[in-house]
Amino acid sequence: MMGWIVKAVLVLVVLGFVALAAFAYLGDMTPPQDEETRPVTLDAN
Repeated sequence: MMGWIVKAVLVLVVLGFVALAAFAYLGDMTPPQDEETRPVTLDAN
């Protein structure tokens, strides 16, 4: 019984790593890009 549980946990861990790698390569992780303008005050004295 204990060996079956260990095998099941190992299979789930391997599947998790495969899913993580697939998401890293195929997932869209680009941040949204917006143009942002802010006034800047320079102290030139």
